[in-house]
Amino acid sequence: MMKIEIWSDYACPFCFIGKRRLESALAELDMKNQVDIEWKSFELDPNAPAKIEESMDELLASKYGMTVEQAKGMSAQVAQTAATDGLNYRMDAIKPANTFNAHRLTHHALTEGVELSETLFRAYFEQGENLNDSETLLRLAKEAGLSPEKTAEVLAGDAFAEAVRKDESEASEIGVQGVPFFVFDRKYAVSGAQPVEAFVQVIEKRLAEQETDKPQLLSSADACGTDGCTF
Repeated sequence: MMKIEIWSDYACPFCFIGKRRLESALAELDMKNQVDIEWKSFELDPNAPAKIEESMDELLASKYGMTVEQAKGMSAQVAQTAATDGLNYRMDAIKPANTFNAHRLTHHALTEGVELSETLFRAYFEQGENLNDSETLLRLAKEAGLSPEKTAEVLAGDAFAEAVRKDESEASEIGVQGVPFFVFDRKYAVSGAQPVEAFVQVIEKRLAEQETDKPQLLSSADACGTDGCTF
C-alpha cells in the first residue's frame, strides 16, 4: 500500500485541481484501492479574519497590486484550467474565509472514517459556501455522513486545533513552501497541480524503486503559498 500525504488548503484553487489530477493518475494506473491518502492541513493565511467582506477579486487585486478587472481575468484563467479537469469553479461566487475550522473539521472526520476534502473543496469553489460559518460546516458535515451532535461539539470548542498545527509544523520541517504538496511514502514529493502524466511518472518511479533518503522534489507547477498564488 502506497502512502500519499497531501498538504493543502481549501482556499487554494490549485489544490482541488491537483486532487483531481492525482485521482486521474491513480485511475489510469488502476491503483485507486492500492493507496492510503492522508490530507494534511496548510493555511495560506492563518491570520485571515473570521469575517471577510471583500470579494475574491477584490482580495486578489489588493494582494497583487492590480485592478479588479485584471483580477477577474486572472480568476477566469483559473476557472478555465479547472474546467479541463471537470471542475466547475464559480470564482465570482467564492466567499473568502479563514479555513482553520474547516481543517479542524477535516481531522474530526478522519477519526470517524469520513473523507471530507471533496465536500469542502466543492462547497468553496463550486457552491459559494462560507467555510468559516458554523451552520454551513454543520450542514456539509451532516451531508457527508458525520454526526451533527459531534460536529457541533467540535466546532464549539478547540478540538483538533493541535492536529492542524502539527500538520503545519511538519510541513515547515520538510520544506513545504506552497500547496498542493504531495509526498509519496516519504520518499518523493511533487509540488503543485502537476499534469496527470507527472503523477503517473512519480507513482511508477516509487513502485520501481525501494529506497531514497528523504522526499525529493521531482517537479513543480501552479501552487499557492503564504505570499500568494502563482498564475
